[in-house]
Amino acid sequence: MKFIKTNIPEVIEIRPKVIGDKRGYFFESFRQDLFEEHIGKVIFTQSNESKSSYGVLRGLHFQKPPFTQSKLVRVLQGKVLDIAVDIRIGSPTYGKHVRIILDSEIKNQLCIPKGFAHGFLVLSETAIFAYKCDNYYAPDYDSGIMWNDKKINIDWEIPHQDIQLSDKDKLRANISEITDFRYESFNKELL
Repeated sequence: MKFIKTNIPEVIEIRPKVIGDKRGYFFESFRQDLFEEHIGKVIFTQSNESKSSYGVLRGLHFQKPPFTQSKLVRVLQGKVLDIAVDIRIGSPTYGKHVRIILDSEIKNQLCIPKGFAHGFLVLSETAIFAYKCDNYYAPDYDSGIMWNDKKINIDWEIPHQDIQLSDKDKLRANISEITDFRYESFNKELL
């Protein structure tokens, strides 16, 4: 497994070593010892999966303290544009984002620490998206920021008229309205 720092060092891309032949393939998708060595200690408590069609944008989501979540995300089928936005006020990378293609052919993953909003856009005809979280879903603490916030300025790669949002995601706040995350609360450990 390769652990690759992105333009925001706390957000890590993970690329497995895939062993394949005419019968198919094998790879380790998670190893606790390597994860702790390269990223930090984590105990994942919940796994989620979704299936979406082209143009579906899910995000940009996060949970408010004290139910913040780190996530380990990947695509089981298809291809998505995955985004992690630093929402830690006072962080040197506040308001900046990591933008990476997750592809089931490459089998890459992205580790997103607490203090980041997360979202993805389906680029293939369909995509099956899976992720592990280190905290349970807490509906009363569910929140997010607008996918097209001008201060973040994300290039989503497809025409905006092709983007499909949930009703909830159409009503999200702008990043400047999010005040629950202070950098000093999140910079002591990566996860």
